[in-house]
Amino acid sequence: MKFWIDGKTGRLVDPRDRGLNYGDGVFETMRVRRGCIRLLDFHLERLDGACRRLGLTAPKAAKLRGELARIAALESEAVVKLVLTRGIGARGYRPTGAERGTRIVSIHPLEREPAPDATRARVCAMRLGVNERLAGLKTLNRLESVLARREWKDERIWEGLMRDHDDNIVCGTMSNFFLRRGSSLMTPMLDRCGVAGVMRRWVLAQAPRAGLRAREGRVRWSDVESADEAFVTNAVAGIVPLTMIQHGRLRVGFEGMEAAHALQQFLEIE
Repeated sequence: MKFWIDGKTGRLVDPRDRGLNYGDGVFETMRVRRGCIRLLDFHLERLDGACRRLGLTAPKAAKLRGELARIAALESEAVVKLVLTRGIGARGYRPTGAERGTRIVSIHPLEREPAPDATRARVCAMRLGVNERLAGLKTLNRLESVLARREWKDERIWEGLMRDHDDNIVCGTMSNFFLRRGSSLMTPMLDRCGVAGVMRRWVLAQAPRAGLRAREGRVRWSDVESADEAFVTNAVAGIVPLTMIQHGRLRVGFEGMEAAHALQQFLEIE
């Protein structure tokens, strides 16, 4: 893997950087296909929106787009990660406003697709805290996901689903969650917590092409039990059908994969 810090090859980040000390920043994880970043416009739009909400200085759009294109062209199939922090600052939480952002870009080998027998999910014990001001953002503060991911070692389980304190299923540790019942496709609302993934946005936009009526709502375990199909999405893996979801001693199996397969076919031409 290779790293670039503020456009220059390197691996050293200043220990005073606010991203390291306070998680003061955001990131994007992007799939490279055929030497280009898939859904790049969605990633850049989300990054720009996050910078505006957090008061971060966004990189110049044209310069960043060119840098990402050059790095993605190094590999046919890969993962590019972009980390943007508020930059180097003095000790203490309060930003001075004089910080200059730090931009870290790296390129990584693409992991293998999940095996057919490894597309299960489990409901995690770790809960998501509610914070409307940060809801939807992909900040560097991912400790909830880290602790949730420590809960299992079974390689057959590909993802863990996380709930809020009202028992609503919100998202996965690294993905967004979808349920289909008939021609209705539902994904959890992300107005209080969770990350609004670019693949989630793409699926909601493309659902009508697959004959689906998509909506956002509160998702409970009872919705899982009554669903015909379930899948998770993220920018790297794309759309991953789930064959089973377990919640303690409870288990729900899924044989339907029609919606996921139809959306996967549309994604192949992106």
